[in-house]
Amino acid sequence: MRTKIVTILAFVFLINVNAQDKKWTLQECVNYALDNNISVKKGELTIKLKNEDVVSRKGNFYPSVSASATQGITFGSGQNPVSFQRVAATTHSTSLSLSAGVTIFNGFRNLNLYDQAKIGLEASKYDLEKLKDDISLIVVNSYLNVLFNKENLKIAQSQIEVSQKQVDQVSKLVEAGVQPKSNLLEVEANLANDEQKVVTAQNSLDLSFLNLTQTLQLDNVGFEIEDIVVGDPSALLMYNEALPIYNIALSNRSEIKSAELNVDSAEKGIDIAKAGFLPSLSLNYRFGSAASFIDLPLVNNNAFFDQLDENMSNSFSLSLNIPIFSGFQVKSNVNSAKINHEISLMNLEDSKIKLREIIERAYMDAKAALKTFAASKKNVTAQEESFKNSQESYNLGVMTSFDFEQVKNRLLNAQSSLINAKYDFVFRTKVLDFYAGKNLID
Repeated sequence: MRTKIVTILAFVFLINVNAQDKKWTLQECVNYALDNNISVKKGELTIKLKNEDVVSRKGNFYPSVSASATQGITFGSGQNPVSFQRVAATTHSTSLSLSAGVTIFNGFRNLNLYDQAKIGLEASKYDLEKLKDDISLIVVNSYLNVLFNKENLKIAQSQIEVSQKQVDQVSKLVEAGVQPKSNLLEVEANLANDEQKVVTAQNSLDLSFLNLTQTLQLDNVGFEIEDIVVGDPSALLMYNEALPIYNIALSNRSEIKSAELNVDSAEKGIDIAKAGFLPSLSLNYRFGSAASFIDLPLVNNNAFFDQLDENMSNSFSLSLNIPIFSGFQVKSNVNSAKINHEISLMNLEDSKIKLREIIERAYMDAKAALKTFAASKKNVTAQEESFKNSQESYNLGVMTSFDFEQVKNRLLNAQSSLINAKYDFVFRTKVLDFYAGKNLID
């Protein structure tokens, strides 16, 4: 028994270790977010509701059939057929009916309602696609932010190595009596400052991990991602201007298609409202029968099924309804539908304007990020050369530790700015590729 328990515990431990060792790729993060995000699931349920609306509207074309049965008991008095006196009597009555009706014409209202429901279903699908695209962008940005903070942490840690070498070097010189102890205290303070920067960089990395896991709605304990080698951006931007990207997005983006379908739905709404001005024609059929029994002496009650057979009736009716005056309700409905149509047109135009603004800003941001990256790269090259010369001067005792620390900080800031510019440019380019219809993960 003890052996079995140990085996089970070891198996559970291995599962936990494997779960913690798993590194999530960018594709896995995006897929998980799309499969498990609550907003996405709500969007999928909305599509199901819209589909049921289509089924309901389609049902308007079919006849409606209903059946009814009534059983009644009447307590009172009846006339005796022999003595002609009033005596207590109970009457049992049964009635059965089956009715059916179908709308032949109602100003094409049912047809327009059905078309409007189908449009609403397609629009909800595009709305869900827009939601998925937004979530994908958020996940990609969060993922890249983690990679950025990882590189930033490595730079901060590398500075500790430099500061530690300074401490070791100055410590030996102080022991040899070449330098005063104040110089050692100064470089030790610089080391402590670099250690604080590492802590700050680690906190930023932890927060970026937390942000990513919260976006995925996962526990951040043991969560790790697969590192992606993000190379230096090319010197040229892939796009010369924003207009071609906008033209592609205009014909492909889900929010534009959804807005266009809302315009079509509003047009159907006008036709539905106008149906109130037109006559409606319907065909109805009814079948019925009844039976009754009274418990008076000498009264012969026919058998139940014989009465039903004798009392059967069939009726057909054709109903024509011509609207004459409805208190301006129909006219008001038509005017409201027209206003809704104008609103939908404005919403479509507003969606196009916002899309253009987003793409133009993304293009300008990408251009600015590329320029910032190029400038940061030159700055890092210059700072690295300056640091190299300063380190030689410091080792020869020509430069003070304070001046050397300033040079080192400038290099650290330049390297951090370069990494920030690189990842900023990568994300801005991803946004442009996204609106150009390219795969976000490539």
